Amino acid sequence: MGRPDQDGGAVTTAHRLRLRATMVGVDQSWPGGRIMPLSDFPVRASVAVSDIGRAIAFYEGQLGLKALDSRPSAAIPDGSRVYGSGGGPALNVYESATAGQSPTTFATWYVDDIDQVVEELADVGVEFVRYGEYEHDARGITPRAGGGRIAWFQDPDGNTFAIEADA
Repeated sequence: MGRPDQDGGAVTTAHRLRLRATMVGVDQSWPGGRIMPLSDFPVRASVAVSDIGRAIAFYEGQLGLKALDSRPSAAIPDGSRVYGSGGGPALNVYESATAGQSPTTFATWYVDDIDQVVEELADVGVEFVRYGEYEHDARGITPRAGGGRIAWFQDPDGNTFAIEADA
């Protein structure tokens, strides 16, 4: 059941989404004729850590992120933090047995001055990862495919993050 439209008929959520998609020119050829409405909602990266106390020291103490919220993680009271970045919630860090099991980059901060940001992070003990297939400068910054530069670092559990700049 949906809410009534102006003509007295029912307007379902699916109908409203298809109408909105048509208005903005979204391809509606998803399987089953459905529209995925996720573009209407904020998204944040989630990262599993093995020890929330150690993670707090890293994310707040070394990266300088501000905790916006603290919540339980599964059965662990106060086992997660939501950190703000760029003006809103951006990163959920939670204690879990699966910490550090992914070799991928979890999140990238896009900065104006990569040299300054890398230097400031290195000054507080953040170590930058050097991958053998890339040439890095002395600080660990490498040219990015398509232009710009990038540097990777890891949290204490081995979760990988990046700092990236267009220049």
